[in-house]
Amino acid sequence: MTGASREALTAARERLDALTDSTSVDAAKLADELAAVTALLDREAGLRRVLTDPAQPGDAKAALVQRLLGGQVGGETADLVAGIVRSRWSQSRDLVDALEELANLADLTAAQRSGTLDDVEDELFRFGRIVSSSTELRSALTDRAARTSAKVELLRRLLGGRAKPTTERLVTRLVTAPRGRSLEAGLESLSKLAADRRNRMVAVVTTAVPLSDRQKQRLGAALAKLYGRQMHLNIDVDPELIGGIRVQVGDETINGALADRLDDAARRMAS
Repeated sequence: MTGASREALTAARERLDALTDSTSVDAAKLADELAAVTALLDREAGLRRVLTDPAQPGDAKAALVQRLLGGQVGGETADLVAGIVRSRWSQSRDLVDALEELANLADLTAAQRSGTLDDVEDELFRFGRIVSSSTELRSALTDRAARTSAKVELLRRLLGGRAKPTTERLVTRLVTAPRGRSLEAGLESLSKLAADRRNRMVAVVTTAVPLSDRQKQRLGAALAKLYGRQMHLNIDVDPELIGGIRVQVGDETINGALADRLDDAARRMAS
């Protein structure tokens, strides 16, 4: 993606992160529903064009999504898609590509929560190797004349009970809805998404007052340097801290007066 679509995808991923960082959200269910919306817009070119038409007001497009999806998917999914169509997309197909990526990311988030993300990444890689080494298997999974139900059954026999549920869902969606990609390219893309998700950490930041954009950037950079990974910030405001800041990453809690003190701590630990 380029231009407006790239920016829209970045914003969409941030919305998904904010949504799935809440443990009350069923990430696997969200993934299934986003996949269903992806399939709908992949089929309905006219609807896709309406939802990406820059001449249409964002509020009108969001309202259309709510009317179409209300009662068909959960409220979180409908709200997420409604927010996404408010963005500007360079091409109508980019919206479908973005929704498909969000569905996969939601499934990977479910694996991360269950502590199986490393296994999923390894299984995707190994399945890709198996497909590359077996012309017969590749043909069976990519044959356009073959029934979808037959492909699903083949994957169930191959992966059922041998791979994590997330791996099976991701591969099944890829095989049954390749959307013009080769199987190898699709598996490679899924493996990259899994690796990116594995390297992402979440920091829960509690401050006495809202942080400025500059402070958020400095805090995120300091934490990324401290932990050696990309860091996503979830920020809560608690006036009872009286000017302090508390950062929780996993089971570790860092207390400090201001973001500047965290910068100093990161420099000391790096030296």
